[in-house]
Amino acid sequence: MSTKLFVGSLPWSVDDEALREAFEGHGSVVSAKVVKDRDTGRSRGFGFVEMENSSEANTAMKALNDSELKGRNIVVNEAKSRS
Repeated sequence: MSTKLFVGSLPWSVDDEALREAFEGHGSVVSAKVVKDRDTGRSRGFGFVEMENSSEANTAMKALNDSELKGRNIVVNEAKSRS
């Protein structure tokens, strides 16, 4: 079963493909999406990455949390479901 990760503090220059590339070295990425403002189309500074399974997600989370991506330290946590 796939696991979704929340990625915060993204630089404005990161797009879906750059986000995918950052995580692919740590496992199979099912999807990578940078959340954009619906009015301006600009990044909101966070996104979500869905990994193939929980062990790959944990590996990516440990490796990338507080790591640098295009000049900013990013935050990576397991995504919480909306209630």
